[in-house]
Amino acid sequence: MTTPITGLDHVTVLTRDIAAAVDSYEALFGRSVAWRARGDGTDTAIFSLGNTSLELLAAVGDGPAAARINEVLAQQGEGLASACFRVDDADRMARRLTQLQLQPEAVAEASSVNLADGATLRWRRTRAATAAAHGVKLFFLERTAERPLSSAVSPAAAAVTGLDHLVVSTSDAERAAALYGARLGLDMRLDLTREDWGVRLMFFRCDDLIVEIAQRLKDGAARTDSLMGLSWRVADAHAARQRLAAAGFDVSEVRPGRKPKTLIFTVRNRTCGVPTLMVQPPPAR
Repeated sequence: MTTPITGLDHVTVLTRDIAAAVDSYEALFGRSVAWRARGDGTDTAIFSLGNTSLELLAAVGDGPAAARINEVLAQQGEGLASACFRVDDADRMARRLTQLQLQPEAVAEASSVNLADGATLRWRRTRAATAAAHGVKLFFLERTAERPLSSAVSPAAAAVTGLDHLVVSTSDAERAAALYGARLGLDMRLDLTREDWGVRLMFFRCDDLIVEIAQRLKDGAARTDSLMGLSWRVADAHAARQRLAAAGFDVSEVRPGRKPKTLIFTVRNRTCGVPTLMVQPPPAR
């Protein structure tokens, strides 16, 4: 089965203080912010990497959009708010979501103006009903042009190059597999249960990154799913860790990852509440 989804366009992180968040993520990525916009009750900053973007979103003023952001921040605090998949045809995607009983919103057109240079981006977007997606806010976006990339401000080996994993937490792996695999059409590459880790993991390919579904084996009755964390790619884990430690981040030691020949370390602070790993992939064959 083919899917209209061509990649992960971006993930959105809500923050109370966008200036501080921009400073933290510029230091985390070793890359500059690529897009700044303000309007309709929101203040936005976007980092565009090799295979996806991260959008920081804060409230401005007292409008409806600002009220919704402030409500979520009051309930859940800062952190991952939504995932937006990229599609070539938003209308086709909306029809498919309707067929899958995911209750999509009508396709809407929107635009954003970069405060730095006045450039404009336009897109068309729909979304699945949050309840139908088991509590995860899932958007689907058709872009008319590419976003500018975030420039490197750190040595290439130490800067983040892209996203490796988007992790979704679930208490019902079969239900999640049906959504991301059978219904949305992402390619399942591995279904792994490890009693010694206390977890079942499923890995779905989305362009060149992975949507990872994680279920703790001791979870009880089914509850809503949630966006759990992000794993970012670096060419040299030791160099990246040294850079982040020098910048004041609380980082773990570098250790072997669960995937053979990978190296990882944990970033414990300055991520706007997002559980964050850095991953050095296996050497190219």
